[in-house]
Parts: sequence; structure tokens; C-alpha cells
Amino acid sequence: MTIRVFIADDQSLVRNGLKLVVDSQPDMTVVGEASDGREAVEALAVTTADVVLMDVRMPRLDGVAATALIKGPKVLVLTTFDLDEYVFSALRAGASGFLLKDAEPEELLAAIRAIDSGDAVVAPSATRRLLDQIELPGGETTDPRLETLTERERDVLLALARGATNAEIGAQLFMAEATVKTHVGRLLSKLEARDRVQLVILAYENGLT
Repeated sequence: MTIRVFIADDQSLVRNGLKLVVDSQPDMTVVGEASDGREAVEALAVTTADVVLMDVRMPRLDGVAATALIKGPKVLVLTTFDLDEYVFSALRAGASGFLLKDAEPEELLAAIRAIDSGDAVVAPSATRRLLDQIELPGGETTDPRLETLTERERDVLLALARGATNAEIGAQLFMAEATVKTHVGRLLSKLEARDRVQLVILAYENGLT
């Protein structure tokens, strides 16, 4: 089944580059483009897409506001280091993950496939550096749902907050990857989180670093 990708970026060179990468894949196709957030929202109202590649800083309507308005397709935010606060806001607005714009084409394609299949993508190489620069409340845990976690579930949540993959968490905590997936599933249920991205946000908002 072909993954339908929509690209929203105010730089034509970036859009063209992303289009070349996506259209080179037999299981993907670009179904539309937009040069700002408002254009993206309007186009996606009449265009069927599965994944949106969303720039953050764009004219008329930025990527954060556009992400909150888009219903249906999953959103993958593409950003640079100087847009950290916008990335965090986009994730809270409902984006399924983020990658840096200098990611390798293979990383981008893998992220598109992962998001399309229902997973969330938090770039391990960027998570710590991006979220370290966001001023979040620290101190004592404020979300009562965190009190329901077992010690093992808390360990897994902390590893997720550092951007670790399931395989990396398994290696760190000496667990089988299938067991890690079980713990992640329990975390999603107990913390009423939509995906891994929301788990990372919750951990950082409550000072679990």
C-alpha cells in the first residue's frame, strides 16, 4: 500500500529535495505541497494524505498552529536546533514525532514508515539536546498518574525520555525487546498517552530527567 505524503515548507528547495527523496520510494508518493501552514491546512481539507512533513516556522500560519488544526494524517515535524520551543509545542499540538532537517534520507524514510504504521518518532540523536533547552517545571512529581507506575515502568519511562529505542532500553535494563514493548503499552494505558511522544513530554513536564 502506498504511503501518501504531503510536504509543508516555505523553502522551495527544501520541498523539492524532500519530494525527490519520497518519490524515489516504490511505497511512497507525494500528493501535495504547501508553502505555509494555512495553505497546508486548506489543501489537506481536500487532499487525502497519510503523513505530513511539517516545517515549523512558516509565514501566515506556523507549523505548530497548523498541526493543531490538521485532522486525519499523522504529522512529522522537521526542524533545526534553533526552533526547539516550537518543536515541543508541535508535539503537544498532536505531532507524531520530529526529526532534524539534516537527518539522512534513510532516517526520514524510516520515520515516515514508522509514523504511518502507528508508531511515534522521537529522534534519539536529538531528543536530549532539543529538550534540554526547553524550560520545563522541575521539582516533585505533579501528575498523580505517575504514582501508579511500578519501579520498572518508571525506568522504562526515563529511558524513553532520553530518546532510547525499545532495543536500547532492553539492553540498558536487561530485558527482552518484547518485554519492553509490554511495559511501553502499560505506560501508554496508565498515563493515558497517545504515543511515545506524549510519554516523553509527560516525563519532562514532571521533572523526570
